[in-house]
Amino acid sequence: MARLEKTLNAWGDETFAQTLKGEIEALPSASLPLASGTGYVEGDGFSVTILHAAADREAIRARIGVFFSEIMAGCSCGDEPVPTSAYCELLVTIDKSTAEAIFTPMPEGSS
Repeated sequence: MARLEKTLNAWGDETFAQTLKGEIEALPSASLPLASGTGYVEGDGFSVTILHAAADREAIRARIGVFFSEIMAGCSCGDEPVPTSAYCELLVTIDKSTAEAIFTPMPEGSS
């Protein structure tokens, strides 16, 4: 499980969004449930955008958008599979007592 201690410490500060983005982008892609529903994640390169963040007594919850590359499963596209751009949204829940982060895929079309 990922620990986002710098992000937890930055909550309420103007650096929060940039800190969250930086800590998540430093994680290996296998740490995140990245899926567009049509392919396999290619490599560890991905980019994060912060869509919304709020907190209560127990946790910080942030909705993020993740842009990444994927390889299409079962594609007969010649000798080499071609990576394509993909996007998904995740809910990041950061426990305020431990800084442990849980990443949950957001259903398409949810607000």
